[in-house]
Parts: sequence; structure tokens; C-alpha cells
Amino acid sequence: MSKSLLRLRSGLLLGAYLALSNSFASADDVAGQWNQWRGPNRDGISTEKGLLDAWPEQGPDVAYSVKGLGQGMASVAIANGKIFTMGNKDGNTKLICLDQANGEIEWSAPFTPAKGDPNCTPTVDMAAGLVYGLSNDGVLVCCKVDGGEVVWQTSFTQDFGGKIESSWGYSESPLIDGDLLICTPGAPDAMVAALNKKTGEVQWKGKAPSGKLRGNDGAGYSSIIISKASGVKQYVQLVGHGMVSYNAKTGELLWNYDRVANTTANIPTPIAKDDYIFCSTGYDDGGTALLKITKKGNKLEAKEVYYKTSKELQNHHGGMIMIGDYVYMGHGHNNGFPACVEWKTGKNLWDKSRGAGTGSAAIVVADGKLYFRYQDSTMALIKTNKAKYELISKFKLPTHNGESWPHPVIAGGRMYIRDQDELACFKVAK
Repeated sequence: MSKSLLRLRSGLLLGAYLALSNSFASADDVAGQWNQWRGPNRDGISTEKGLLDAWPEQGPDVAYSVKGLGQGMASVAIANGKIFTMGNKDGNTKLICLDQANGEIEWSAPFTPAKGDPNCTPTVDMAAGLVYGLSNDGVLVCCKVDGGEVVWQTSFTQDFGGKIESSWGYSESPLIDGDLLICTPGAPDAMVAALNKKTGEVQWKGKAPSGKLRGNDGAGYSSIIISKASGVKQYVQLVGHGMVSYNAKTGELLWNYDRVANTTANIPTPIAKDDYIFCSTGYDDGGTALLKITKKGNKLEAKEVYYKTSKELQNHHGGMIMIGDYVYMGHGHNNGFPACVEWKTGKNLWDKSRGAGTGSAAIVVADGKLYFRYQDSTMALIKTNKAKYELISKFKLPTHNGESWPHPVIAGGRMYIRDQDELACFKVAK
């Protein structure tokens, strides 16, 4: 074979090798992302595989832990080797960035005096190089991913006339959709609003539903999701007066449903599937509903498939996750009784059980298993077996600085647990 042919073959082989290597790197990068509240699809489902089938009695090994994040109930977002979270520290609300590899703080950006601890999990747009956070009193900030420089900020209360339904402060994680940032100021003429993600300029405002409705005025504690029910792209949110939906292009209020609203705090993020919306709220006057979104002429209607009272079925907070035709959740006020709910009927297929821990349970799913983080700092690994509840493992988290409400995050073969001023990173890969 001539030298020129050898060089050509070597070049082709090297190119193929590099392309293959890059394809693996890209797949790993995607698998390790958790760029917003409840993950890439806002459904609480991690794409991670090859995780531990069971945990040692003392729990998985700790890769590292870090202090200095301040107070708050924010969870974490992870993108391109960086961790983002929020905290009340030194009298300011701060957006914080850490190195995912070792937990070292890269930057900490104060953007408003703290009036309460932040509850928002940051939203990261790596393509634009921007990250977004929301303070307890409704100051929305956009910072650069590299360095934390504040690009723009706006106030839900001062700039929109918004309010939160009760006294625990704004808690949503804003949604990035293309060039838009979708958020919930909670104002009569701007219950939901679309902003230019790069400048903060208002693109449209969606009015609050009117009339005599259950619940309270203002934003709730939930976060917006996207639905394409009946072929119409819409932003669905749970607010003080229950479920609302807005046309994604115009901000027109498409439908609302108030029966599920409680008068204290409407918290869980809804679930959208096909033409249906599943929603649950806590307290004595909440409950669970399945809605079917149908067309009537040029309008959309939300038809109630079923409604369960709060005593029958409720997710106080901690979230709900759909796998196939079943919704997994913690049931009960201040409780996380493990529940597997048949999507179309609302029937709980698991016997009522206390489960591994006490209090409400914040949950995610990874590698086909449920991760329950109980309010008392118990972590539980549970099978997604619709036939019966099966606990695999449990352990006590090493810290319990406050109520264990921030949702766990599974990314890059590790589990991240925020506990007020501290963040712990556990090795959960096989």
C-alpha cells in the first residue's frame, strides 16, 4: 500500500475515532444535565442509568460536602459542569455557582436585600450563557453563567403589581421557552407574563381569571409547565385560584379550574400528558383532579374527569411523577405516604403506609426507582412497582439543618442534597 493511501486510511480512522469519542462525550453531557426545576422536562425524571440497585445501611458514599450557601429552600440546577442554587447570606439574596466536580464556590452574586429566604431553584440557559433566579419577595434576576454579572432584573410587586397568595414568599422557578422567559407575577393583569429572556422586556401579560373563585388572589408556589392539549401550545400553572392556562403566543387566558384550589398554599407542579392535566394540592380544602382539555368552537374547555377530596388524595408538597399510566407521589397533609395512582381513574393502588420516614416527601425518579426525601431527613429508595409498595433501602442524611424540603437531584451518577447552608454530593453510580 502506498504511503498516501496509508495516510488517508489513518486520517479516516482517526476522524471516525474522534467523531465516536465526541458522540459519547455529548451523550454524557446530556445525561448529566438538570438545568431547571424537576429536570430537563420538568417532570422529576432523571435520564441516569447504571445507578446503585440498593444502598449500604449508612447510605451511599459522600463525594464531597460544602458549606456557605446561606439559608433557603432552593434545590440545585446542574449544567455543563456547574451547580447553581440560591441562598440568603450576609443580608442579601444571592445566586450562587459551584464547580460540579468538587463543590467549590465559583461565584456568589448578591442582587437584592434579603426579605425572607429564597425558595426558587435557578433556571439555566447554557446556550445563552444565562441563569435566572427569584427572591422571596419577587425580584427576578438574570445573571451571566460565567462570573455571575447581573444582566437585568425586575420586581413582580413593584413592576407588575403582583402578589403571592400567602406569607411564605415567591417560590416558582421561571420557565425558558425559546427566546422567552415565562413567569408568574401574580397580578390581576399579569398573573403570568412572558419576558424577553435576554433583556427582561415584557412580551405579553396574561390576565388572572375573574369571578367568584375558590382559593386566594395572587401567585401560588408552583412552577409553569408546557402543554399541547387539543393541539394548542399553552402554559399551565397552579396559582392561588387553582389551575390556569395561557396561549403561548398571545398570553390569552384559555381556561381555568378552581375546584382543586386550597385557601392556604397551592404548591405542587402539575403534570401534562396528551390532552390531560393532572393536579393535586394539600391542606384541608385541596384535593386532586384530572382534567381533559377539549375544543368547543374556537375555545378550549377544561372538563373534569374526576376530583378527589384532600382526604382521599392530596400532594401537600414534594411533587408528583408520572411513569407510563401511573403517578407516584407522597399523599397526605404533612405526610408523604407513598402512593401509586392510576392516571385515568385516580385510584391509589398502594395500601396506605407510613413509609420509611415522616413528614412530606420530595421525590425524583432515576434508573427506574423512586428517591423519596422525607421531611425528617430520611432518604428512601423505592421500587416503581404498581402492584405494591416495596422499599429497597433507606438511610438518614448526615445533616438536618432545617425541614428536608428541597428536592433531591440525580445527575452525572451523583445525588445532590441541599440542606440550608450545606450541599452534600453522594456517589450513587454502580
